[in-house]
Amino acid sequence: MFELTLLCPEERVDAVSEAFDALDALSVSVEDADAQTEAEQALFGEPGMPAPRQAWNKSRVTALFATHEAADEAARLLAAQDFFAGCETAGIAQVPEQDWVRLTQSQFEPVQITPEFWIVPSWHKPPAGAVQTLRLDPGMAFGTGTHPTTRMCLRWIARQGAQGGDALGRVLDYGCGSGILAIGAAKFGAAPIDAVDIDPAAVQATLDNAQANDVQLAAGLPDQAQGAYRTVLANILATPLKVLAPLLCAHVAPGGHLVLAGILERQAEELQAAYAPWLQLQVADREDGWILMVARR
Repeated sequence: MFELTLLCPEERVDAVSEAFDALDALSVSVEDADAQTEAEQALFGEPGMPAPRQAWNKSRVTALFATHEAADEAARLLAAQDFFAGCETAGIAQVPEQDWVRLTQSQFEPVQITPEFWIVPSWHKPPAGAVQTLRLDPGMAFGTGTHPTTRMCLRWIARQGAQGGDALGRVLDYGCGSGILAIGAAKFGAAPIDAVDIDPAAVQATLDNAQANDVQLAAGLPDQAQGAYRTVLANILATPLKVLAPLLCAHVAPGGHLVLAGILERQAEELQAAYAPWLQLQVADREDGWILMVARR
């Protein structure tokens, strides 16, 4: 594999990236060419929303090609285009051979939820002191335990499960992603469990992960959620959570809990207002600017 790298001003990045796609580049990445210097810039957008700008003032655009000849031809063709004005070719370099599977696995370590509860990739041994483990590998669906919203939900599940008995009861995981919350609930005694998502790939990932963890649950599309649940979990984002307020609240049984995540700290009041006609949400946990909100019917 060979990487062709260009230095481009912000206004040229889209055109160059589209041209790379037309030239059958295997991948295209854009980075701040001034990274790790005093000129470095930060581009931030709301979760689920595009960044306020498409690229940096000075961007490094890198395209991957199967051969040196293909990369060289792409560089020659791009240099002849009008939109290349202001850009420059930084060079072509061969990508070193890597054991990509091992490299990817090395980036995922066991994740501590509580001192006794850990998420452990299949290629790792459980840490010493781990009483309860959830086996989960990175995949196509959201939810590996590395994001604060997932960890906060799992901490809440562990605290409820520690009460013993039927504390979690019948559970609905709405927007299940990888199924991590539903599986975590099963590990702490919840039953029966419905895990639903609009993405069929997430449904399949949930079924596969449940089997790998030897737990029982039902996974399907949202219309599978029926009736009342003692615990309703939804780790999505603030905007869809507001839209879903009447639906999610209708699924909470008397005495049951509604647990919401994917919410920024500054969004707490708007979520409380959206749910006020049905339930009174309270902030139950905080981590890295995100909050967990819980209500009890």
